[in-house]
Amino acid sequence: MLANASSLPYPRPYPKDAVLINANENPLGPCGVACDAVNSIASEGGRYSEWMTTDLIKTFAAGEGVKPEYVRTFPGSSGPLHYSVLAFTSPSKSYITADPGYEAGAHAAKASGARVVKVPLTKTYTHDVKAMLAAGPDAGMFYVCSPNNPTGTLTSHSDIEFLLANKPKDSILLVDEAYIHFSDASTALDLVKADKDLIVLRTFSKIYGMAGLRCGFAIARPDLLEKMGAYSGWSAMPITAVAAAMASLKDPRLVADRKHINTTIREATFEWLSRKSYSFVPSQSNCFMLDAKRPAKEVIAAMAAQNVFIGRPWPVWPTHVRITVGTQSEMERFQEAFQRVDSGAAVSTLRPAPESSTIHLDGLVIPTTRA
Repeated sequence: MLANASSLPYPRPYPKDAVLINANENPLGPCGVACDAVNSIASEGGRYSEWMTTDLIKTFAAGEGVKPEYVRTFPGSSGPLHYSVLAFTSPSKSYITADPGYEAGAHAAKASGARVVKVPLTKTYTHDVKAMLAAGPDAGMFYVCSPNNPTGTLTSHSDIEFLLANKPKDSILLVDEAYIHFSDASTALDLVKADKDLIVLRTFSKIYGMAGLRCGFAIARPDLLEKMGAYSGWSAMPITAVAAAMASLKDPRLVADRKHINTTIREATFEWLSRKSYSFVPSQSNCFMLDAKRPAKEVIAAMAAQNVFIGRPWPVWPTHVRITVGTQSEMERFQEAFQRVDSGAAVSTLRPAPESSTIHLDGLVIPTTRA
C-alpha cells in the first residue's frame, strides 16, 4: 500500500510513476555521450585500467588550471568528505558546520570523537563565517557547502577568504562545491592553487547526472591529500564511472545547457510559489527549502501518499521541507500535490513515518543517532 511505502526511509522500488524530488538527483541522468562511453567500456570491466583514472585527472586538472598532483578521484564526494573529517578532526579539534547544512560530515566527526558545532545561517541564509570562527577556536575543520545543501544559497568568495585568513593555524577549510555548476558562484579552486589550507570537493552526481555511477574529486595541496589518504587508502575506480566522467567533461555544452534547464524550471516554480504566497528560501541550486507551516514529517508522508517524494527535514527548521528541482512535469505534479496538502484536501494522509534506525543523506546511509 502506498502509505506504507512512505514509512520506509528510502523505499525501493518506488511506486510506478512516482515523482522523485527527494534526493537532489538530476532527473536527466548521464548525458548521451556518457551513456555511450559506459556501454563501450563495460566489456572491459574485468580490468582495473587505472590509466583511465590518470587520464581523467589530467583532463580535469588541465580544464581547471590546477596541477594533476593536486587532484584525487573517488566514487563521488561523500568518501573524501568523511576521510577529510577523520584526518583533520579529533577529540581536541572540533568540526564546525552550518545549520541547516549537509549532515554527513558531522556524522564522520562522531567517529573521530570531535566536538560538533552547528552554527545557524545568517538572515540571508549564507554561512555565518564570523560566528563559525567564534564557535571554533579549537577547530580542526570548517565545512562550507556552497551552494548550501539544503538551502541552495551561496557563501561568497570573500567570506571564504575571510574564514581562511582568520581560522586557527592548524585547522583546514573544506569547501564542498557539489552544486556549484547550477549557480553563478565563484569557485574556491584559486585558493587551492595559492596553496591555502583548504580542500575543495567536486562530484559528477549533480549537474552531470551520475549519482548512481559515482565519481568525484578532492582538490588540495598534495600534503593535505596525503593526510586524507591515510584514512581513505587507495583503490581502483569503477571504469564505467571514469569513462562517463571523461565523456561528460569533454561535452562542451553539457554544463551550460543543464544549468539553463534547471534555472528555468526552478524560477518558474518560485514564481508559482510566490503567486500562491508560499514561503521559501530563494536558491541558486537544484534544491530549495519550502516552509510548509506544519510539521515537516507529516507533509512528507502526505506528499508520498500522492506519489510525490520530497526531501527530508532538518531539526532546526521543523516546518521546512527540501524540494529537489525535477523536470517541468514533475514540478507541476509537485504543485498539485502540495496545494492539496496545504488546502487540507490531503489532511487524512498526514501521518508521519515511524522512526527508522537509519537516515538516507542523498545516497549515503548513516545511523539516526548522529550529531
